[in-house]
Amino acid sequence: MQSGDPSYEEDKFQVRKLEISDKSKGFIELLQQLSVFDFVSDKQFEEQFQELSSYGDDHLVCVIEDHCSGKIVATGSMLIEKKFLRNCGKVGHIEDVVVDASARGMQLGKKIIGFLTDHAQAMGCYKVILDCSLDNKGFYEKCGFKQKEIQMTMYFV
Repeated sequence: MQSGDPSYEEDKFQVRKLEISDKSKGFIELLQQLSVFDFVSDKQFEEQFQELSSYGDDHLVCVIEDHCSGKIVATGSMLIEKKFLRNCGKVGHIEDVVVDASARGMQLGKKIIGFLTDHAQAMGCYKVILDCSLDNKGFYEKCGFKQKEIQMTMYFV
């Protein structure tokens, strides 16, 4: 298979669940392209990884690893909220979607969103919601999302 061959690109960029070894593959540095945050030690990463893993399929962090470079080039998270509304239904929340600046334009964001929405559907969610900037609105519309109402936020820093 050659670069430029669609099946080559499929093999090169597979979506999978986050693994403990992904910290050493640039996972934290990738997240820093989304938001500024402090250093995360190996111990902190492992503790957070173990806690999130304990939630099973209710909290999924997925990544795409570039198998040529060994680097994590895209990620996103899905949190499943269990509700009383809609006959004790479930809602999927997409968070922390980012594609490495060097890998943008390769449809990796769409792969992440597809993986996460498929997961939400398999978990029985009746809807998936996310917050995004106005700059990213068009991308999410191409992924099938529609703008609904407004977002409000309160930070405690």
